Order: sequence, then C-alpha cells, then structure tokens
Amino acid sequence: MPQTSGSTGRTPETHVIDFRAAERLLAARDPRGAVKLLDSVIAAHPENTAARLLRARAFFAAAQLRPAELEFTIVLEREPDNAFAHYALARTYERQRRPDQAKRHFRLAAALDPNPRYLEAARFDDSQP
Repeated sequence: MPQTSGSTGRTPETHVIDFRAAERLLAARDPRGAVKLLDSVIAAHPENTAARLLRARAFFAAAQLRPAELEFTIVLEREPDNAFAHYALARTYERQRRPDQAKRHFRLAAALDPNPRYLEAARFDDSQP
C-alpha cells in the first residue's frame, strides 16, 4: 500500500504531480490555482523550499504581497544565498512602496549573482548608500 501523508490520503507522488501542475498554472497565468495546489504540498512538506519559492512567486503574481513576502523570507532563512529569492523579495518590497528594504535585497541579489537584471535593479551607480 502506498505511503500517504496526513489524513488526506495523498501520496508523495501526488504532491510531485501537484507541484508540476502548479508550475504549469503559474506559467499559464493562473497564480491562484497554483497557490491552491501548493497549499497541500507545503502542508505535507513544510521544509520543501522549492514549493515555498513557487508559492511565493504565485502570491506575487496574484498581487498578494504580504503572503509573498512571508514565503520569500522563509526561503531566504533557509537559503540566504538564493539570489533570485532576494531579487523577488526586493520586487515585493518595491510594490509595497518600501524602497529601502527593496534596495537592500536588490543589492544582495546582484552581489550573489551578476545577472544583468539584478545589477540594473541594484543601482550601484546611485550616489546614495
């Protein structure tokens, strides 16, 4: 008999299928549908950073900025060298009109990865610290 997680009767394989389906939903611009699928994945596997990062992206795409901020922060607590998570958290702060926090994370992203998009957002050429 396959191993299930929790009382939902869902298997680890089902969670993988849900994760992949959530990726497709996000790509198809259905972030709310992606969040719904990822909720059960994260409930069963709260340590899964990839699922949390995908859910953070879905929250951001759905303009649910506080939940996105929380998820990106959790990802960064686990992976402080994740340049994309710093960049995405900075974008989240930027949309919340929190420029000082955004600038800090844009710069961390650029310091971790010289991706041109990160470097441009970091605005290292600005005279302000």
